[in-house]
Amino acid sequence: MKQLLDLETPALLLDRDVMRANLTRMADRIHALGCDLRPHVKTHKSLDVLRDVKALSRLIGITVSTLHEADYFFAGGEKDILYAVGLTPGKVSHAATLIRAGCDLTVISDSPDAIEAIQAAARAEDVRLPVLIELDVDGHRSGVEPDGPELIEMARRIAASANLDLKGVMTHAGGSYDCRSVDQIRDHAARERGLTVGAAERLRDAGHDCPVVSIGSTPTAMFAEDLSGVTEVRPGVYTFFDLFQAGLGVARLSDIAVSVLGTVIGHKKEKGWVIIDAGWMAMSRDRGTANQPQDQGYGVVCDLDGRPIEDVYLGIANQEHGIVIARPGEPDLDVGRFPIGSRLRILPNHACATSAQHNRYEVLEDSRVVAEWPRTHFW
Repeated sequence: MKQLLDLETPALLLDRDVMRANLTRMADRIHALGCDLRPHVKTHKSLDVLRDVKALSRLIGITVSTLHEADYFFAGGEKDILYAVGLTPGKVSHAATLIRAGCDLTVISDSPDAIEAIQAAARAEDVRLPVLIELDVDGHRSGVEPDGPELIEMARRIAASANLDLKGVMTHAGGSYDCRSVDQIRDHAARERGLTVGAAERLRDAGHDCPVVSIGSTPTAMFAEDLSGVTEVRPGVYTFFDLFQAGLGVARLSDIAVSVLGTVIGHKKEKGWVIIDAGWMAMSRDRGTANQPQDQGYGVVCDLDGRPIEDVYLGIANQEHGIVIARPGEPDLDVGRFPIGSRLRILPNHACATSAQHNRYEVLEDSRVVAEWPRTHFW
């Protein structure tokens, strides 16, 4: 069994006990509100992680962000998969291959024109595609207006197609990431539910079946108080959490299950810099906390046991070099506190982006490395 000091750095660490506590907390919340859980796997992209998710949660299926993820998880035994990025005509052949192999794949679309294009491609492939209509509930990104005319027009076109089946509606309340208080997140969750359920009711009133009403973002899932009318919830980053979620008030630093292990490789005494071998290639370029009340730079610096060191942070990052500096307002850093060869753990701003920089997790239990879990990549 390896110890942390045995690992070559940089290395992506996964604290299994912390992750399992996160999984249990979310599953208990969603099931208590009477909904099914279809978690997004884009954060971890790992069959080994998903095994823990399934052991601690009652799932109806999973959500993916790429068709490659669908291939990987389907090959690993997952059958009920939602591909939650708008389908393009050029990807219909790939989707058809999965469906012919026995995958219960559902796709999404957000415009009448897109429906026409994927319908034509599906006809050419001689395949039937189950479709959810994507809704825009907060102006965050894609989707049709829940109360606009395009919703009914899309449903009409799907119903008229011999190769498409309307399964329902879905949304992602990404605007919750702009909230600045828990009360704002609760209000956003209520808006997400109300607009999505309202869109489903509009479809039913127009004579269309709408069995699936799917919502999903980790902040709104954590603070929703009423999910009546919703059938499934699709949180993702809750598996690991990260500094951005902590900055929203959705998680604590102690809930963050992943960190990057780095080694001190040098000092710049005159600048108060401690240089480690974990730059943005290990942490990612994500600076999502920069617009939050506390800017965490490229990550929170922790000791080898995972305890945050409050007066410093990873303030500068080059490709392979990370630079630990004093936080604004703190005295200049005495670099002698961090000898050459010592190890530090860095909590990430965005767990999805940081994990994507690595090909495996070093899995910890009681601060010991008990396993290596691979993850998939790319598209």
